[in-house]
Amino acid sequence: MIEKPLTPADVEFVTTLHGDDPVSFVVLMQPRGKQDVLLRAIDDVALGEFEDAVREGEEPGGASAVLPAEQGLSHTLAALRAAGSEAVGQVVDDHPLDLLKSVVDETGADEVIVLTAPHFVEEFFHRDWASRARHKVGVPVLKLFSHAADDQPQESGGA
Repeated sequence: MIEKPLTPADVEFVTTLHGDDPVSFVVLMQPRGKQDVLLRAIDDVALGEFEDAVREGEEPGGASAVLPAEQGLSHTLAALRAAGSEAVGQVVDDHPLDLLKSVVDETGADEVIVLTAPHFVEEFFHRDWASRARHKVGVPVLKLFSHAADDQPQESGGA
């Protein structure tokens, strides 16, 4: 589950997590849109990203968020495939955890990777996607933080 397109560093990291074993991905893109604007602004302030906190209101929501999400998903799937992995996916509008559970059940997934920017307030209250998914999907959930292209994603917490 992702909320923005994967960077080249993210793609390299997730495709090499299991060494040379072949991996395939079902990517669920959950655009954040206008939801949780206040929480994201607090996260930005906590990270010292004051300009981002001010720009939070500029992010599209609702139907306006779907096209950028679809484009980001296409970019991510192409990058995963170019790295040698099988990859399919879809943009999630409603009930992302229910869809995630059904994908895990239908595909027999070994694990779930949630790759997002840090969301300190949500994580503190265990309202972030990874914490919520751990109680629902029945397989290990690996939470990774995405970074800029020149940074490596970092693992957070356990499965």
